[in-house]
Amino acid sequence: MKKTYLLINILAGAIMSFNAGAADAPKELNLGILGGQNATQQIGDNMCVKDFLDKKLNVDTKLRNSSDYSGVIQGLLGEKVDMVLSMSPSSFASVYIANPNAVDLAGIVVDDSDQSRGYHSVVVVKADSPYQKLEDLKGQSFGFADQDSTSGYLIPDHVFKKQFGGNIDNKYNNFFSSVTFSGGHEQDILGVLNGQFEGAVTWASMVGDYNTGYNTGAFVRLIKADHPDLMKQIRIIWQSPLIPNGPILVRHSLPADFKAKLVDAIQQLDKQDHQCFIKAVGGKQHIAPTSLKEFQDIIDLKRDLIKGNR
Repeated sequence: MKKTYLLINILAGAIMSFNAGAADAPKELNLGILGGQNATQQIGDNMCVKDFLDKKLNVDTKLRNSSDYSGVIQGLLGEKVDMVLSMSPSSFASVYIANPNAVDLAGIVVDDSDQSRGYHSVVVVKADSPYQKLEDLKGQSFGFADQDSTSGYLIPDHVFKKQFGGNIDNKYNNFFSSVTFSGGHEQDILGVLNGQFEGAVTWASMVGDYNTGYNTGAFVRLIKADHPDLMKQIRIIWQSPLIPNGPILVRHSLPADFKAKLVDAIQQLDKQDHQCFIKAVGGKQHIAPTSLKEFQDIIDLKRDLIKGNR
């Protein structure tokens, strides 16, 4: 009789535990999408992700696209964003510095063709301009993307300080005639094309065919949008050392069981619908493991930048 009661108690406990886990599972999932790109295109590129996660996790996935990078940073810190498929390393650094326990690293995107784990900040000018190297832009207007962008500000800012002295406040010892934040990588490229800037930064994998905008980056997004001849209209005059690709993040405080299922679902998305994954992350990439060590240099640079701005 005691064994019967014990079995009943075990089964009851298991049922209660299952029900509690089911009750804890969120019914809504918030996917953060970095700003700086065409909002309609952003939503369209991530609709297949929403459909996949809705079915796999029995949730209603909300696409939380922001007009700038800061919106996603604040969303993660304020627990209003649950996951990001390809975060700016600099933006991840901002989250980590503010709260090291806010997010978990679920992976990093890696190039499909050569397994490269990074990309480059590049300076572009119009193809018919006289500028052939960075030094030729002395006295000209320049465009950055977003203050929380790695390739669109953090890395070139670091290089310009070393090369020209000063900082963004004094236009790097007045090397540039003006320095402006356009709001995003596509805006930087378009700013060069329409004469708003003589030079500007954006990002590219520098892997693959130049004429198609490389495998990954702002060029390929803009080409697919409405600029098929883009690579004939611009010229790259500088590129940075390799920057680690964006991490895949999930909110740390999500219920543990649900978080494990979410990470598994992201892995399944990559394998079962790779074309959807490519569309969402903006390039021919797949998921690989990562650790904090891979982003430590970016975190250190961001910490120094924050200290310097105080």
